[in-house]
Amino acid sequence: MHRLRRECPWDAEQTHRSLATYLVEETGEVLDAIESGDDTDLAEELGDLLLQVYFHAAIAEQQGRFTLDDVARGISDKLVRRHPYVFTDAEVPDDLHGTWEARKRAEKQRDSALDGIAGHLSVVARATKVASRTRHHKVPIDLPDEPIAADEVGRAIVDLVVRAQASGIDADQAARDALRELEARVVQAEQGQGDD
Repeated sequence: MHRLRRECPWDAEQTHRSLATYLVEETGEVLDAIESGDDTDLAEELGDLLLQVYFHAAIAEQQGRFTLDDVARGISDKLVRRHPYVFTDAEVPDDLHGTWEARKRAEKQRDSALDGIAGHLSVVARATKVASRTRHHKVPIDLPDEPIAADEVGRAIVDLVVRAQASGIDADQAARDALRELEARVVQAEQGQGDD
């Protein structure tokens, strides 16, 4: 990677920002390979995604900010901190997700269940994360929890998108608007908890 940054004009001029689209693209290609079940494709696409990590770390290292070793050490330390039941003699918690979220919230000194959810996630991925965090942080709002099958979810989402398109509605925008309403309810409920 360092040699590419020195000797290839295209690689040399790249920045974190200019590479962002490739990071998204490579992530999508990894997902495609996972869904196809082709191990050769998956190994190749994971390599392309790993290249993005190396590329970003090399840029940061050239700027004197951090190195690939810092990145590796950071994730290693985080995994050890968040898995005391693996790396110490601590008991395995009954609620693994809730305990993980509590450790993460304390480490990051986050005030809201919504803090740290990536704004660039798709609306479905973000809604999933909001629902998960809301439940694991025990925010007192009612969320639907009736059991549903995966194929039912997929069909219902696609059917709604198709119906929205036929009605001249931007389904993605409508979903983002509804998600913002849910996020506002979460924040309001969290603020109400603080009043107790």
